[in-house]
Amino acid sequence: MTQTVAPAKAKKPQPGKKRPVSANSLPPSPYSLGAALVHGDVFTRGSALVMGLGNIARRQIGKGLVFLAAEAGFIYLLVVSGIPSLIGLGELGPVTEGRQEWDADGNYISVQPTNSVEVLLYGIAWALILLLFIVLWTFAIRSAYKAQVLAQSKGRAPTAMEDIKSLADSRLYGSLMSLPTIGLLVFTVLPLIFMISMAFTSFDSNHPRAFNWVGLHNFGVVLGDSASGGIAVNAKMFVSVLIWTLVWAIFATFLNFFLGMFMAMIILRVGTRIKAFWRVCFSMSIAVPQFVSLLAINQMLQQEGIINKMLRGWGWIDQSLPFFTDATWARATVIVVNLWIGIPYTIMQVTGILQNIPAETNEAAKIDGANWWERYIYVTMPYIFFVMTPYLITTFTANVNNFNVIYLLSNGAPTPVGASAGKTDLLITWLYKLTVDRGDYNIGAVIGIFTFIVLAVVSLITYRSSGSYRNEEGFR
Repeated sequence: MTQTVAPAKAKKPQPGKKRPVSANSLPPSPYSLGAALVHGDVFTRGSALVMGLGNIARRQIGKGLVFLAAEAGFIYLLVVSGIPSLIGLGELGPVTEGRQEWDADGNYISVQPTNSVEVLLYGIAWALILLLFIVLWTFAIRSAYKAQVLAQSKGRAPTAMEDIKSLADSRLYGSLMSLPTIGLLVFTVLPLIFMISMAFTSFDSNHPRAFNWVGLHNFGVVLGDSASGGIAVNAKMFVSVLIWTLVWAIFATFLNFFLGMFMAMIILRVGTRIKAFWRVCFSMSIAVPQFVSLLAINQMLQQEGIINKMLRGWGWIDQSLPFFTDATWARATVIVVNLWIGIPYTIMQVTGILQNIPAETNEAAKIDGANWWERYIYVTMPYIFFVMTPYLITTFTANVNNFNVIYLLSNGAPTPVGASAGKTDLLITWLYKLTVDRGDYNIGAVIGIFTFIVLAVVSLITYRSSGSYRNEEGFR
């Protein structure tokens, strides 16, 4: 007797549950460049040579003509300006020194040296334009393949009006992000690449107009024991300025944070009166421009400034305090003055966060027998750190690049004789002195690269280790 085995019933998917999809299991785009070159017809593949051909063949005349015009304009500009600019990147200009010579007509003329800054900028700009054209070329081929697939499956490709509607609906994100992306490329990426490239040239006070590539020579100057332009720029000075920059940023960030948080909590106490008055008092330093405040404080703290005169007049000191003539005093002075500037900002930030801590959380802690210190450590502080970690990272970065406080208050003083950086100079103020005051743009570019590396590493490690990144929904 034969037994029949009933097939196992497939389990019905439970409502509300979806199979988790990882990023690696997502299907590739059906309109990728590889698919277009492999499965595309003659018109789609022809779009690799004549951009817009596949669109025009599917009656997308407007889109096809736009691609074709972009290709024609690019080829024309590439021949007229692009190729000479890209070739110029090789030597940054053939004329390195000005001279006088006879021309073909027998006239005595002056030959000016090549403007290497212009050659470098145009060359980098054209390299970026070339990359953007490659992206556009890829998009044109994919667009032609998409039109082919839709024409085969639906009988026609989307019309121009349908494409415009999709740009305002399903692809609105691309429409809104196009202009910011272009602005980012022009005003951020291009200057950044230009600055990085300058670190590999001889652009300094001795070569202000015509310069060439020197490879890693400038990095060897900063990290070695050599000199540049007659000033001491070496590894010892770089490490000294770097350490002080990090110490300054740590003190300027966390002292402002903890003292500002302490003041905000005092103002928010139930027993504190005239709270609005105290907030106005702390906000006064924000209302006064830093340029005016720091220059005024600089004059007040001079050897014959009002502070030293008052202290001597009261008999508290016998000689003027060395606010800017002693390294330890100068560093402590800029940190203390920065507290006066930065604490009000922290008070404003922390006040809003403290007012949004759920009241039931504190009440539950009280019921469990927690005292004020335990509530502060286990309830208030974790919440504040969770919310303000990105703000603290931003503040740390801003303090590393805090040009105003150091330059306007102490100008790097005290400065050792024969050195290019003072005891209170940060990397950013040292970079300014090397470039604007000394004209050593190549060494300044090297220091700028190191500053970027330090900030990027510290910021990424700190943020990825924080609860704001690892537990994004922890306080929702």
